[in-house]
Amino acid sequence: MSAPPYDRDSLLAFFAEHGVAQTTHEHPAVFRVEEGLELKAAMPGAHTKNLFLKDKKRRLWLISARQDTAVDLKALHRVIGSDRLSFGNEELMWGALGVRPGSVTALGLINDVEGRVTFVLDKALWEAEVVNFHPLTNTATTALAQRDFRRFLELLGRTPLVVDFSRLSVVADATI
Repeated sequence: MSAPPYDRDSLLAFFAEHGVAQTTHEHPAVFRVEEGLELKAAMPGAHTKNLFLKDKKRRLWLISARQDTAVDLKALHRVIGSDRLSFGNEELMWGALGVRPGSVTALGLINDVEGRVTFVLDKALWEAEVVNFHPLTNTATTALAQRDFRRFLELLGRTPLVVDFSRLSVVADATI
């Protein structure tokens, strides 16, 4: 498998080149939301859980939700217009987002140059002042003000499908 276009260093260079302000915090590797709770307590902003999924029609999905948001995968497919969802394997994840399990992140969209992945974003993250994501590796967390996160998405030409997970509905007025 070839290397993705962006790794952590080139992602941070992309941010600098495009005026996307960020703060990156180093920490030991974190593989699950529960493992990083103590680390995250010292970092302001909304922390995330990210799910890389596929459906039976071979469409790829990236769900980014606030770490405490309940994501009902059995019902979500009807809300987002997909077929039944299941987790994508490591090879598929590496090829689409350039990340390994434990490092799934919305920032991996920078490696989805073909636009194969549909990005679903929790309304709670869309409205947060600061959002925190892994910078393509789970040994750091990158904090972005909402305006900078939206600027990143705009630079990639990506508009998220914003979902209110508490109501299992798409937010109609989510524009970058």
